[in-house]
Formats: sequence, structure tokens, C-alpha cells
Amino acid sequence: MTLTPPKLLLSACALACVTMLSLSQAQAVELNFGIISVDSSNALRSAWEPVTNDWSTCTGYTIKPYFATDYAGVIEGMRFNKVQIGWFGNLSAMEAVDRSNGEIFAKTIRMDGSEGYNSLLVTNKDSPYNNLSDFLKHTKEINFGIGDPNSTSGFLVPSYYVFAKNNINPKTDFKSIRSANHATNLMAAAMKQVDVATNNTEDWERAEKARPEIIKDLKIIWRSPLIPADPFVYRADLPADQKAKIKSCLTGYTSGPDAADHKEKLAKIVASGIVPSTNDQLKPIRQIALFTEMTKLENDATIDAAEKQKKMAVVKDKLAALEK
Repeated sequence: MTLTPPKLLLSACALACVTMLSLSQAQAVELNFGIISVDSSNALRSAWEPVTNDWSTCTGYTIKPYFATDYAGVIEGMRFNKVQIGWFGNLSAMEAVDRSNGEIFAKTIRMDGSEGYNSLLVTNKDSPYNNLSDFLKHTKEINFGIGDPNSTSGFLVPSYYVFAKNNINPKTDFKSIRSANHATNLMAAAMKQVDVATNNTEDWERAEKARPEIIKDLKIIWRSPLIPADPFVYRADLPADQKAKIKSCLTGYTSGPDAADHKEKLAKIVASGIVPSTNDQLKPIRQIALFTEMTKLENDATIDAAEKQKKMAVVKDKLAALEK
């Protein structure tokens, strides 16, 4: 009969205890995953929960979807550490990076394999507006549906490419203007509650699958240049091991034995994969935001000339810094 030496027995027990403690600590980690409000909470939950459940299994952490009524709710959630990870548009990601201690670590790949998408102007199929020129000639007759103020494709991109570059003041140059999320604007345009609305190619593709009866009543009259793909952001102060595990699980989600199942789940959020990224993807978004700010300053007749020049110089310095 072989007896286990006491020291070896104690070491084995100690190792088992450490292993059990490590497992319990991993399981005890709870992370809220913020999802910007591009659609209703129910629709987003249906699409995202299967994915976040897989990420919980992969990381060993409990990853819970977190919804807010607008983009700002997710940005502020990260700022006050109620949200530790999130899926954002580029403008809201910029706010999260600048104000909420966020850090971009990955981005989606679209269904066609591209790493970007486009902002759209859409209208009812019976509308007399068929292109951007038609739209710009008749703004005083148009009830316009714009996106959330923190939306890249619903607000920032059209504000620059449509409004700023064509000297349109959205507050005064439309018959009326209202703000809503992508899904609501799409529905409003289809039902002629607004004449023209903002949207994007990702939401359009999502609606083609989920609500084809809406898409058949719509047409696209303008498409923006390519916008960098939607980023994933985590709080910069998360422990390094947690950040590494999260990044590994997300960017490796469509590889391995469950790849087919995972790709099918990602397709419901109009993505075919997830790849690494950094804060550098925000550069063109920052440039657009600064150009838009510059245009507003140039057209603002209420600011003293000296004060205007001072503010414009600050914006120019920021643009020059981005170029470097």
C-alpha cells in the first residue's frame, strides 16, 4: 500500500483550492454589454442575447445586454461604469472614448465582407424626390426625419455631406424636422409620416430580412462615402486579463468548431465577423465632426468676429493635429 506523503497531499489540496477560487472569481465577473438603440429593445435583445450568451461561455464571465432609450444612455452608462463593454456607432464610440474612458478594440465586418457601411437618405417609393439634387431644391417642403444626435450615419455624416457642404441649416431650412432611431425613421418614411429620413446600409439590410414589407415601399435617394465599421469598445481601466479574454473571444467568434452557428447568429445583427481595431478608426469621424463645427462657426452671425476667429483657430489646430 502506497501512502501519499503529507506535503504532496497538502500541495494537491492547495492547488485544488486555488483552481476552485480562480474559477469562482471568473464566474463572479459580471460585465454589462451596452447596445446603442438602433431599434426597439425587444428587437435588439432578440438579436444580441444569443451572441452575448456565447461570449459569456467563452470568457467565463457573465455578460449581460444593457439597453437604453438613446445613444447617450449607453455612453453615460460606460462613463459611470454601469457599462463595461459596448457596441457603438463611430460617433457614439468617439464620445465614449473621449468622455467615458472607452477604448476601441474590435469592429464588425459586414455581410459582403467589407469593413464599412454607408449613410442613406430614404423616402417613400411614390415620393417626387429621386436624388440629392431633388432633395436640396425642395427642403422647405420636406418633413425630415434625422437620427439620434450621437448617431454617425443618422446625424453626423448627413450633417456634413448633405447639410454643411450644401449650406443647409437643418433647424430652419425644412418644413419640420424630428429625431428618431433608424428603425423608426425607416417606418416613418414608408408610411409617409416624414418625406425623407436618414438611415444606413446596415439597417436597410436588417430590414430587408426582418421587415421586407417596409423596404418595398421605400427608395434610396442618397448614399454617403464609406463609414468605418461599427466598433466595439471596452472601458480602458478593465483588468488586462479581462480585456485580453474579451478581445480574443469576440475576434475569434467565427472560427473554431461552432463557426457556422456563430456566423448565423451574427447575421442577425448584419455582420459576418469581428476583427481587431483601435481608436485610430475614429480619425475620419473626428475630421468630419471638426469640419462640421468649422462650417457652423463660419455661418454663425451671432458670434463676435474676434471670438469667431479664436474658436476657428482652435478647430484648425485640432484638424492639423489629426493630420500628424
